[in-house]
Parts: sequence; structure tokens; C-alpha cells
Amino acid sequence: MQWTKLSEHPVYENRWFRVNLADVELPDGRHLDHYLIRLRPVAAATAVNDADEVLLLWRHRFITDSWGWELAAGVVEDGEAIEAAAAREMEEETGWRPGPLRPLLTVEPSNGLTDARHHLFWSEQATYTGPPQDAFESSRLEWVPLKLVPDMITRGEVPAANMAAGLLMLHHLRLG
Repeated sequence: MQWTKLSEHPVYENRWFRVNLADVELPDGRHLDHYLIRLRPVAAATAVNDADEVLLLWRHRFITDSWGWELAAGVVEDGEAIEAAAAREMEEETGWRPGPLRPLLTVEPSNGLTDARHHLFWSEQATYTGPPQDAFESSRLEWVPLKLVPDMITRGEVPAANMAAGLLMLHHLRLG
């Protein structure tokens, strides 16, 4: 059963997002007003070393008042390639420049409310370039054994769904 968007107009916008209101027709012919949030794409990246450890950031998210492990991530700037944004974010937030990036997965973390797409990448190589430029992004960085990822997710140590999905996919790809 498909919903049909008949119109959409902005209610509020800034450099980070737009809140729009859409007139939606349901399959039975009824109409409803549906708010939606339009967001720029997000790019994330990590690396796995020869010891099958994954580079993660431990950070606090004030919106949900939660702590958790994450990949380095941020918005894709206008005109920037998604893969380049992922590499840039990883180096800015961790001080590690990834080698050639491989696509991990793309997810839509809340597609009933937003059009956000999160593109996750990984590399088998990384070069330390110095302290993170954006040290305010996390409390610490750590190379975490990939084999621990499923238990970390079970314990709630990776609360963000996009990060949990990406880490589980990486665990599957590297460790089977």
C-alpha cells in the first residue's frame, strides 16, 4: 500500500536541515499532513588493523544523554564526494588517515521521519597523522577487538543504530 505525496513545502530551514510539511494521500483516498526532516547525507569511516581491531570513538550524545562507541562521522559538504567526506571526517576526528576506503553499507536510520542516508566505509589501512583536529568530538579513541562488537552492542555500548549495523556488518565481513 503506497502513500502518495501530493505537495511539500518548507516550514523551517537552516544550514543543517529543513523541516517540511507534506500533503499525503493514503491508499483509501484520505489526506494527512505529514512533517518530514530533510537532511544532508552523513559519511562515516573506520579502519581495521592487522590484529582485527577496529578504530572507534567513545562519545557522549547530549540529545539522548547517552554514551557509546561510534565510527568517525559527519555531514557531507556541498559538492564533496561521499567517500572523501568519510575520509576527511575520520582524519579530523581521530588523527588517523584511512587507506583506500571500501563501502560497508548505507542505511536510512529513521525513514518514517527523515530522508537521512548514512554511508559507512572501512579500510584495512590507516596512517597516524597527529592528534585529532576535532578532539571535542569524543572523550577517547580506541582500537577495539572486532570480536567484542556483538557483545558490546548487546550491552548497549553502541546505542546508535547506524553504528551498530555497520559494526555488525564489519564483524561479519572480517570474522565471518
